[in-house]
Amino acid sequence: MDNLAHTLVGLAAAKAGLERASPYATAVCVIAANAPDADIVAALKGRWFYLQHHRGITHSVVGTLALAVLVPVFFYAAEKMIMRVRAKPPRTRLRGLLLASVVAGATHPLLDWTNNYGVRPFLPWSGKWYYGDLVFIIDPWLWLALGGAAFLATARTRWRTALWSALALALTVAIVLLPVRADLPTPARALWLAGVAAFAFAHRLNFGARFGRAVPAVALALVPAYWCALAVAHSNALRRGEASVRDLSRGRGESVSRVAAMPSLADPARWRVVGETERADYVFNLSLTDTHDGATAPGGASRHEKLSGADAERVARLAREDERARIFLHFARFPLARISESPGGAARAQLYDVRYAEPGADPRRATFAAEFPLEPEP
Repeated sequence: MDNLAHTLVGLAAAKAGLERASPYATAVCVIAANAPDADIVAALKGRWFYLQHHRGITHSVVGTLALAVLVPVFFYAAEKMIMRVRAKPPRTRLRGLLLASVVAGATHPLLDWTNNYGVRPFLPWSGKWYYGDLVFIIDPWLWLALGGAAFLATARTRWRTALWSALALALTVAIVLLPVRADLPTPARALWLAGVAAFAFAHRLNFGARFGRAVPAVALALVPAYWCALAVAHSNALRRGEASVRDLSRGRGESVSRVAAMPSLADPARWRVVGETERADYVFNLSLTDTHDGATAPGGASRHEKLSGADAERVARLAREDERARIFLHFARFPLARISESPGGAARAQLYDVRYAEPGADPRRATFAAEFPLEPEP
């Protein structure tokens, strides 16, 4: 998930009661909720090092626990040193900070698991990826529920109200006005506006002071309830997607090995389906509001043949000899390759992760695609 969502989860958890564990617990919750993304420093060593290590050890059980301990220990030690200089007794309680940090830190890999990028929770022993496929990588409904609750719980002064209003305005412009996501459904835009207006009205009625910690606590409780609703939608999309892939591949004598149904932005009724057989991958969009249960998805499906024979061996050899290709293929959930030959005889392998980029997209521009030179055939 994006760091705004992680920040709002940490802040809501603090305001729901964890802030009482110790002074500075709110800051610890917010930092711990974002701490696993410290692996962003891997980007300093380039694209491939980052792809290899992002959502790696810092998002594992071991790494999350380590960071959840380091953050409060740092706060405790820093405050103790400062108070010693001031000749005052320290106020922080290490046990309370540890509790707040562990709870808030654990939310990070859990939220990241819910989308289709995945996590590797058992590093360093296993690099296997796990995917929740429930929530899009950016989810405005989490922003709205958690941000609105945190706003009601914290906007007790004019400057805080102004800061929250500026954030709400920026997000509203991005969601409602900017044509960046033309596929964002109109009802979702309207629902966002209604939600922002409802939280503004609740602030005027002083909900934050009247209901206190109950407001962020309810918002946090709504998150797993939202996931459960999405799990039902995902199960339905997966069932229909599997049936469609079977029908699409049956006429070619193929057998389906696996199917994934992945969420779309702000629309729990729309899913991107990728199905794999021994010879090809099928990709299409599926809408749960469409009562059609037939073989093909609305708008048709794309079929992408896998390489075979000598071409497949050339890509396999590339993966053995080129670390960048090996990293990409380990990351890719649905890898596909194409080989292009230039007029001069030079060959290049184009690799795609069909979750995000289909063959035909320019691998120099697509985020999860890459191109590598191939050695001449012996």
